[in-house]
Amino acid sequence: MRILVTGASGFLGSSVVPDLIGRGHQVVALARSSTAAATTAALGAEVVQGDLNDPAGLDDTFCRSGADALANLASLGFGHAPAIVAATEEAGIARAIFVSTTAIFTTLPAASRAGRVAAEETIQASGLRWTIVRPTMIYGRPGDRNLARLLAFVRRSPVVPLPGGGHRLIQPVHVDDLAWFIGTALETDASVGRAYDVAGPEPLTLRQIVETTGRAVDRKPRLVPLPLGPAVAAVRAYERLSARPRLKVEQVLRLDEDKAFDIGDAESLGYAPRSFAEGIEAEAALLECHH
Repeated sequence: MRILVTGASGFLGSSVVPDLIGRGHQVVALARSSTAAATTAALGAEVVQGDLNDPAGLDDTFCRSGADALANLASLGFGHAPAIVAATEEAGIARAIFVSTTAIFTTLPAASRAGRVAAEETIQASGLRWTIVRPTMIYGRPGDRNLARLLAFVRRSPVVPLPGGGHRLIQPVHVDDLAWFIGTALETDASVGRAYDVAGPEPLTLRQIVETTGRAVDRKPRLVPLPLGPAVAAVRAYERLSARPRLKVEQVLRLDEDKAFDIGDAESLGYAPRSFAEGIEAEAALLECHH
């Protein structure tokens, strides 16, 4: 297949593009900037210039790609879904896979949820042969926004706070396992018209996540349960003071919500994710080399 990939220069794209090329597909990456173009070209993709913020130009861009399938890795949380779906249909690209998120299942009044749910509804109502993939927290290499930070924190701090007590469940997915699933689902007719929750093999408590992360860097920090209220207040103050906060209140609140998912549907396509211990040890080694 000739596959047009949006979001190819991002964290997930750095695994998905090589995986698709390794399967023998041609990859054309949508790039808005020269930096994004250089990043995706280095991964082995062809580049087509385009901008998801320019709906009027997307039809032409998607047509010029010459693609017969779309892998949309770009976030569905920014309102681009209608323009992407319309451009895909206009270009005659029948097959499409869209990466969403399990965060749509949050019970919190998250501002981002409504936009993502609407995006999924737009995709499902389209005439495309669509598949939706909903990953949990993604980790696995330098550049991940979650566990790379935890690894760095555990390396240098003898004490790690556990907002909400650390008893809630999390089920992180390794970026390479997610990339494998995206490639496999795109090649599989049985995945058409289906949505899949894609996570690690088993849910773990935040305490277990921190303990396993500590073992990966040969540390055993003291874990201190922290009531959620003070943690939320501290992060809210940080958000107000920071121009570009790296941690948001919504993320802390979600630590008091179980994020465990049934991956049986994904397993029916051969999905067999690595254990968290294996994945975090590999990421720790990569980060050590990176420094």
